[in-house]
Parts: sequence; structure tokens; C-alpha cells
Amino acid sequence: MALSSSTLLLVKSHLSLSSFSNPSLYFRRGETRLRVRPISLSIINARADERKEDIVIVGAGIAGLATAVSLQRLGIRTLVLEQGESLRTGGTSLTLFKNGWKALDAIGVGNDLRSQFLEIQGLAIKSEDGRELRSFRFKDEDESQEVRAVERRVLLETLASRLPPDAISFSSKLANIERSENGETLLELEDGIRISAKILIACDGIRSPVAKLMGFPEPNYVGHCAFRGLAYFPEGQPFEPKVNYIYGKGVRAGYVPVSETKVYWFICYNSSSPGPKITDPSILRQQAEQLVRNWPTELINLINLTPDDTIIRTSLVDRWLWPSISPPASTGSIVLVGDAWHPMTPNLGQGACCALEDSIVLTKKLAEAIKSKRTSVEDAFKAYGSERWPRIFPLTVRAYLVGALLQWDNPVICAVRDNIVVPKLVRLGPVLEHTNFEFDPL
Repeated sequence: MALSSSTLLLVKSHLSLSSFSNPSLYFRRGETRLRVRPISLSIINARADERKEDIVIVGAGIAGLATAVSLQRLGIRTLVLEQGESLRTGGTSLTLFKNGWKALDAIGVGNDLRSQFLEIQGLAIKSEDGRELRSFRFKDEDESQEVRAVERRVLLETLASRLPPDAISFSSKLANIERSENGETLLELEDGIRISAKILIACDGIRSPVAKLMGFPEPNYVGHCAFRGLAYFPEGQPFEPKVNYIYGKGVRAGYVPVSETKVYWFICYNSSSPGPKITDPSILRQQAEQLVRNWPTELINLINLTPDDTIIRTSLVDRWLWPSISPPASTGSIVLVGDAWHPMTPNLGQGACCALEDSIVLTKKLAEAIKSKRTSVEDAFKAYGSERWPRIFPLTVRAYLVGALLQWDNPVICAVRDNIVVPKLVRLGPVLEHTNFEFDPL
């Protein structure tokens, strides 16, 4: 299934750093032209008051911190710029499969995290009336599989703890990018501070200003929104360590134990538009309950036991990296990592895993270029993009297709799904084949 012509955005032309003397960028989405002026770039002379840095990472999310820690392990210092006043620890949790855990082990934080979160043994798929359609045990399909839901807050804090105290600069929002005559990148922050960087690694998320500068379109809304929450059971949660999926008509939900006291849940539903941004927890809770009011009661209980600061609603987006159309992952000494380059829907549980993979592959390429000097940084970044694209593009497309199939609202198609496809045709091995990713340790 392909996106409709109205949702495809074609890059008007291939752009490089030297082409940004004009700060206005034009893209075409269907018949609509968008002018993007988040930041500008021009050639300027170096100034004496600029702070000099070898490597600057924009964004202290999963990709940014994982990259900084990976480089730190190889003796390469970085400065991480984070626009927030502290780590962005809001949100709920994320599910990591064995490829994500291999990356965390390579970074050196895997065991610290394992001790805090339950290993998930399998999954069960149910219909909205509570009937179990299929169940699997992960180890029966793949003895090496490892699945755990991890709190985003704990993951970020664990990664940040591996960095020197001065490695993260908070309240550092990027306002402008310029290129100096010596080939370095000059970053101007909103508070007026100027930083000259030899290398810029952009890990600034799905709305990345650096990605826009490099010619990437805005991520595409896929037609689904999701409520997410982290229910808290002070006396201990009652669920088995397995993922529970519930399929309805145009709505699906799921929940999975995170720890002895916390359970992550989500409700994904069809919507023609993302709708207005809502932050009032009482409204979010009411809307989530309304979607599943006649479903198994454990969902309502989970919603009611969710603290206000852990219930959110987000629109699901992705960006397909079309061959020969999408810009490359790097331009000169600037490179994109994680969601800044390849936002994908969460239907395969691979967004965070792929960001962690990115950090390992990029670190190895960059460290070799810096230490051996047998290749340039620019060539190292190109090699990173060439190696990662064949992995990222199919996963992004597959995640979209899985979401589109699971969000069916036609009663006849849903009946076929619930009575034939899921009970008789679905096999877990092929579904999780994408978690088989190997790389050498750092």
C-alpha cells in the first residue's frame, strides 16, 4: 500500500550546504507550497567570541544521548545541546526488542536497565469482546529474543549519567546555523551564544530544524492518533509478563507490564486529522475511556490508575526515505540520527531500537575517521547513511503498512482478520525477523 499523491512530498531539488545562501526553502506537498524558515545558513567570517567545539550533538533524546555515550566510550568528547531546561523525561515507556538491547549492551548500560524492568515472555491477541485469538511465547519462536518495556525517563537518565557533568548544555535552543569560511558550522542559540563546531550531529527529533535545512519534508501524518499512559499500582500490578493486544474496528489497544508496579498502555484510533493539541489530563482520560468503554474492563482500570503526568495523546507520523528523491542523511560535516532522519510509526516497536542502532553505526564510522584519518568525516557520514538506509527504509514502510492493516474499520474485513488471519495465518517468527540485527561491539 502506498501513500496517496496528496500525502507524498517531493523534494524540489537536491541541496547542499553551499546552496543555502538564500534562507528560504520551498517544497511541494501535492499542490501546496510550504516555505520553511526555521533557521538559515550563510557563509560568514569567524568571530573571536565564538565557543569552539569539535563535535556538537543537537538534542538530548535517546538518539543524542546514546551517540554521546557511544563516542565517550571511545574517548571522543562531545557537547550535547538540549533546548529544554532539563532532560525531556515526559511521556510513558517504549518497548525494546533484542536489537535494542544489543545496542544498549554495546553502549554499556544494558544490565543497569535490565535490573529495573520485567522481561516480557510472550504476547496475546484478543478481540474487543475479550476473546483470545492467538498467543505466543517469544522464546518458543526465538531463544535469543529479549523484550522489555522501559520507562523513557529511566532510559534517558541512565544514558545521561554516563556523561561528564558538563557534557549537556540545557536551555540551548538552536536559532540559526551558518557556515564559516574554514568549513566549520556556526550555531547561534536563542540566548545569543555562538558555538563553532567542526562536526554537527542532529538528533533533534521528528520536527528537526536541521533536517528541514537539509531539504527533508515535514513528517507525514498517517491517519491515526494514540493515547498512551503508564498506570501505577502501588501495591503491585496483577498482570502476567506479556504484551496484550486488543483489536477492534478502527481502534486497537494494548498493555504490557513495565515493572512490578507499572503497566504501559495505549489506544490507537483512526482520525482524519491530528486535531487540536490537548494537555488537560481529565479530558485525555475521558476521551481514551470513551473509545474503549465496552471493551475488557482492565483497560478502563488502567486508564483510571494512570497519573496525570503520564497520560498523553500524540498523532502518528513517518517519513519515507525514497531512493533518489529524499536527501542523504548527511551534508558535509552535518549528519542526522534517529527520528530527525527517519521518523516511523510505533507499530513494529522499532523507533527507539533503530535510533540506538544508528548511534552505534555512526560512532564506529566517525571514530575510525577521527582516529585513523584514513577517511574523511564527510565520507564516514556517507558510509553511515549508505549502511543504514537499506535497514531504515523497509522498516518505515513496513511499520506504516502494519498500522494501516490493523486500523481497518470495515466489519467484514475485521471479521476475516479476527477469525482467519490472526488465529490461523499469523506466525511470530516472520513478524519479529526485523529484530535480527548484528553489529560488532564498540
